[in-house]
Parts: sequence; structure tokens; C-alpha cells
Amino acid sequence: NLSPSQIRNPQLIATVDGALAASGLAPKRLELEVTESVLLDDAVGGAAMIKRLRALGAEIALDDFGTGYSSLSYLRRFRFDRVKIDRSFVRDIETSDEAQAIVSAITRLAEALGMRTTAEGVERPAQLDLLRKLGCDEAQGFLILEPVEAERIEESRNRGEDLPEIAAEL
Repeated sequence: NLSPSQIRNPQLIATVDGALAASGLAPKRLELEVTESVLLDDAVGGAAMIKRLRALGAEIALDDFGTGYSSLSYLRRFRFDRVKIDRSFVRDIETSDEAQAIVSAITRLAEALGMRTTAEGVERPAQLDLLRKLGCDEAQGFLILEPVEAERIEESRNRGEDLPEIAAEL
């Protein structure tokens, strides 16, 4: 997650590039999340930084889409790889026709623009089933995997154990 101050920092590109080099991570595997507030603070500078990050090979996700200012013009002006559907819509998806309609509209719009969708805050199987039906690409939340301490992940890897995918494909 990148904050507005990080997006404004001219050293961000060097920092990300250095981290990629030090870790050996393929740039395409790095996904950086920005919220709409990043774009509100400085749309021109934000667009330029997003373009430079994409030039490194990183993917960019628009986090918490559907809350805040949610200008559809952001989807046209900025190139995102993923749109993350805010948990407030997922929480109510089983009981609210409006939440279902909004999730459906977001997934169709994202698909038409060549972006993937991830639903945040999935906690129940019924939510996951509805998200599948509404065209959501991926899900994250306690249903998929509860937060795991880094040490446990490393210990499991050292024992040769597999952990479930953190963002399960639907």
C-alpha cells in the first residue's frame, strides 16, 4: 500500500527498484496498491508516478474501490491492473440487492477495461459463492486465510509444508 506522501516522494522509484534488485523478485509479481486519496492529492503527479512504477514492471491496484470519491474517471485516466472491491459491499452482499448490483457493475466495468477484481473481507462461503456468480476474479479475507505471522510462513516453508494461497482464485 502506497500512501500519498510515498507517491509524492521522488525517491520512490529508486526505493522500489532497489527492493526488487535486492530481493530478486520479478517486477511483474509486485503489486502496489493505491487508494483514491492518492489521486485526489495530486492527480498529475500521481499519474506520473503510477506510470513510472508500471515502467519498472510493477502492477498497480486501486484499493477500496467504491468508497470515498470513487470517480469513474480514475479508471480512464490511470492504468490499473486490479480493482479491489471494498469490504463494505462484500459484508452486505448476501442481504442487499444494492450491494450485489454495485459488485456486479464493478466487475463488469473492470473486465471491460482489462482489469482484474479482488473482493476484500470475504468471511463466509455464501459471500464467496455470490462473488463468483457476480464475476469477481479473486477474493481475500478470513475465509481464504486468516493473517499469518511471517515467522510461521518461514517455519512452514522450512518444513516443506504448503500454505493455502493468500488470495484464492475464484
